[in-house]
Amino acid sequence: MTEPYIGEIQIFGFNFAPRGWAPCTGALMPIQQNTALFALLGTTYGGDGKTTYQLPNLVNRAACRQGQGPGLSNYTLGETVGSDSVTLTSNEMPTHNHFIQTYNQNDVGKRSGTPSTNNCLGSPTSFAFAGVPANAPFAPTMLQPTGGGGPHENRQPYLATNFCIALQGVFPAFP
Repeated sequence: MTEPYIGEIQIFGFNFAPRGWAPCTGALMPIQQNTALFALLGTTYGGDGKTTYQLPNLVNRAACRQGQGPGLSNYTLGETVGSDSVTLTSNEMPTHNHFIQTYNQNDVGKRSGTPSTNNCLGSPTSFAFAGVPANAPFAPTMLQPTGGGGPHENRQPYLATNFCIALQGVFPAFP
């Protein structure tokens, strides 16, 4: 592995930080412990700037580039965006219907446990819709909205990896 730049963030597939690196877990660091990294990060991710600074926190997060792309939001360095869960409202879902039709076969001889032409697929001895007229729609209230107004998980597909930041290496030269 080549020598990293101080402050460089990389993803590792193991559960520890290599020598000279620290996990990006938002840890508070004493400035005197690593003045070079503090010179690059400052208090972008937190800390008081007098005795401590904070490392980036990428635990359960996806990295996002700073700036603004065409038609996208503007993100600043160190900003936390997104949410772990989202509650959808009816205004956020497209209008649609769930129309359910029942096809009742009153002729017991045409009820079959295996698919066959002109027969009803179902048990010949019991029938769930006894007494229901043939080809009748269910009541519109049979299917009700679900979710109870609660949030659903909003995470992207993920793979267990760890972001780490280089504590040692080459101090980057800025043009």
